[in-house]
Amino acid sequence: MAKVIPDAILDLMLAELDGDAIHVCSAQPATYAEANATYMLAQDVLGGGNYADANGDTSGRKTTLTAPTDSAIDFTGTATHIAITKGTTLLAVTTCTGQLLTAGGTVTIAAFDIELGDAT
Repeated sequence: MAKVIPDAILDLMLAELDGDAIHVCSAQPATYAEANATYMLAQDVLGGGNYADANGDTSGRKTTLTAPTDSAIDFTGTATHIAITKGTTLLAVTTCTGQLLTAGGTVTIAAFDIELGDAT
């Protein structure tokens, strides 16, 4: 008997990852405080229009996050991670290409996917 998780349920799971803020960080945060303060170099607001659900690249479902452009850089440092938060909860973290950011400038975060594969 095959294992199945319907797409509608995968979409509900992905919706739980729809944050209200994105943070560019200098290290991998493990908590909201680390994403929002300790390692935060830049941050911006997210909304429903930043997320688009679709079929996964290999299976299942994915959400593509298109981040705001020209986000203000608050602190100088090398960006290595991107964090998504909602309220005071850390939802997801991914890596990014290391890039030196300088306070007072702006940064544009490339779109990226979060994918949930079909049950196996």
